[in-house]
Amino acid sequence: MVHVGQFHSIKGKGLFFLAFLWFIWFMNFSARTIFSPIMPLVEDEFSVSHSLAASLFFYNSAGYSMSLFLSGLFSGYFGYRRSVSLSLLVSALIFIAIPFSRSFSHLITLACALGLTSGIYLPAIIPMITHYYDENNWGRVIASHDSAASMSIFATPFLAVFLLSFVPWRGIFFIFGGLFIILSAVFYSVCMEIKVSRRTRGHLSRIVRSPSLWVMGTMWVFAAGANLGIYFITPLYLTKELGLDIKHANEIFGFSRLGGVVITIAMGFAIDRFSLKKLLFIQLIFGGLCTLFIPFAGIDHVGWVLFVQASVIMGFFPVGLVAVSRMFSAEERSLATGIMTTFGVIFGLGLIPYLLGLSGDLVGFRWGIYFLGICVIMASALTRFLRIP
Repeated sequence: MVHVGQFHSIKGKGLFFLAFLWFIWFMNFSARTIFSPIMPLVEDEFSVSHSLAASLFFYNSAGYSMSLFLSGLFSGYFGYRRSVSLSLLVSALIFIAIPFSRSFSHLITLACALGLTSGIYLPAIIPMITHYYDENNWGRVIASHDSAASMSIFATPFLAVFLLSFVPWRGIFFIFGGLFIILSAVFYSVCMEIKVSRRTRGHLSRIVRSPSLWVMGTMWVFAAGANLGIYFITPLYLTKELGLDIKHANEIFGFSRLGGVVITIAMGFAIDRFSLKKLLFIQLIFGGLCTLFIPFAGIDHVGWVLFVQASVIMGFFPVGLVAVSRMFSAEERSLATGIMTTFGVIFGLGLIPYLLGLSGDLVGFRWGIYFLGICVIMASALTRFLRIP
């Protein structure tokens, strides 16, 4: 059993436990990213438009955002360990149900339900990590844990190509379902519950009055849009607008996300040495500039431009999570994380992909991506209003 405050360094059992949490976050994040590389196949099978296909990400993100907020609000009552285990188990059942979808509306309903269950994880695990590890290791631990998200973004297209050589796209979800059942059982067996104050009403009132939270939430929206918002529609952009076949598109798509893994881990060391406000500003302004270049890159160069853009913008998220951990107390941390990421998911991972899909139907994906880049650059100016201890 893992006990509260047990790990004073990221070595031995501390490293092993972090690796286990890393894999859970990798699979939890892949629960949403797996839809992107198979979306051209889904779109063709159900004969839907780009905007309707992209609406799946909106409904998935709507469920995810609602879950993020409710998890931050109630996981302290229900128990963080029980919350994570239940999230993994119910997600497994939804994965097993997805292959039986016979209409796109049914698939959207299950995607929304999957968002509801998978969103429980992050607000529940951040308080556990900050209790298990010493504060002087938070930067490296949280950044290392968050690198699972960037690894998922990188690996999922290759994972999809690999699995599609053995099973149809529906079979992928049976495999995910089995893995999630195992992870749920193991997590509940090895973790101890942590105890924090449960005076949620007072905490909620203080948190929502914090201007820094809403500033972080707004920046998170555009960073998430430049990251996963573009990620969700990239296979459609590469296959439908640039004319690449799905295998070649997913290869470009996957390799373009490799740099994000390195940058996320590197941020863990930068967090302990540089101002968080400066780091957030740099990630946003350079991420926005790189986003502007994507529409102007032809087939020969689009992979490199996507690589640089994804690498830069991924560094924003571990810095943002550490910033929130320092802005709020242990009792408020889960709820603050839930509110901030809820904001980002509703608009950055839900609305922005839909608008990009609508742009693809009306004037082309490239114009939507270009406008998003301008918005990300403008969001970088908000860092001056942050108050981070």
